[in-house]
Amino acid sequence: MIVPMVTVVGYIGYVAVRRGQQITLPAPTGPYAVGRTTVDWTDDTRADPLAPRPGMPRELSVWLWYPAAPDPGAAPAPYAPGAWSGLHVSGLPGLGETGFDHVRVHAVADAPVAVGRFPVVVLEPGLGLAAPQYTTLAENLASHGYLVAGITPTYSAKLTVLNGRAVAATSAGNPQDSDTAAMRAVDDRLVGVWAADDRFVATELAGLDATGRFAGHIDAATTVYLGHSFGGAAALQACHDDVRCVGAADLDGTQFGDVVGSGLAKPMMLLASQSSCVTGICRPGNASEQAAHDAAHTLLTASTGPVWSYRLNGSEHFNFSDYGAYYLALPLRSAVGLGSIDGDVALTITDAYLVAFVDQVTRGQAEPLLAGASSPYSQVEVQHTG
Repeated sequence: MIVPMVTVVGYIGYVAVRRGQQITLPAPTGPYAVGRTTVDWTDDTRADPLAPRPGMPRELSVWLWYPAAPDPGAAPAPYAPGAWSGLHVSGLPGLGETGFDHVRVHAVADAPVAVGRFPVVVLEPGLGLAAPQYTTLAENLASHGYLVAGITPTYSAKLTVLNGRAVAATSAGNPQDSDTAAMRAVDDRLVGVWAADDRFVATELAGLDATGRFAGHIDAATTVYLGHSFGGAAALQACHDDVRCVGAADLDGTQFGDVVGSGLAKPMMLLASQSSCVTGICRPGNASEQAAHDAAHTLLTASTGPVWSYRLNGSEHFNFSDYGAYYLALPLRSAVGLGSIDGDVALTITDAYLVAFVDQVTRGQAEPLLAGASSPYSQVEVQHTG
């Protein structure tokens, strides 16, 4: 018993050291410095169907990353300040991840906005996750001249923070059911709520263009919707429903909602993990994978806009979030779903494809990376271009 006990104690000590080591998220690649601020908005036109009590209005926390002109030497913002630290994965001793106070970002809190007028990117997380856990993607897009609005879907995220108060998920907002057909019906309804959140935030941003810090800086008439996992499904649905949308990107998200049957007439990018069926090209191994394959096939058949789709080999589902950059102890790393690819490399590749897609659909720039003729990334498998 002595050797196993020593091994366990040693491992716990190793995890404690690693989770306390500083990590810096991949650096933005664009020409702009990045600012960050947060706002809480209430949509008084909607009663929230996910709330614990009927009749409550839909409230949302929104993180804004934007091109900035910070003061020289200004310090970066904290990664997950205050009650947002509750986003940590909890677990027994031996399970651990980098402490959020040891994660270094690049955005400066409430920095002045840079000169210019910037298209909008609305970003939705995966089910259970929150906007700050996509800081790498958001900062990079902002550095390329976009105002990125990261939404945390209230009552669907494990935790959001509204007016300084931590708010947990509800069963309506984060449903669990083992029956694939039953969950499909539930998710079709839920994706409508999230897509309405997307469109509400885009509308609120248009209002910010009139007054305050962002006056004259927001081109809300040019909007891209982007999301990971269930947020990717919401992005496609929001783009389908919003005339302001010029394109949508889905990062490893099975598609739901009306958009599946009617298709998308706008440009669309699908980026899948190695074992994913969300691009419609896979060998389904179970009912869930078959449903994802069928949804993608139906969507792509019905769509009339250009489509770019890729597979990121070596990645798993959570490599599209900041989880790929954290230290995660081995049991937790396996449970979260991270692939063999280096986490920073996966995020860097995702950043490159997102910027190429958003630049092409908002600025009319033909992006060679999307064409797939000569990708610098050997991990990327081109499945469909244009």
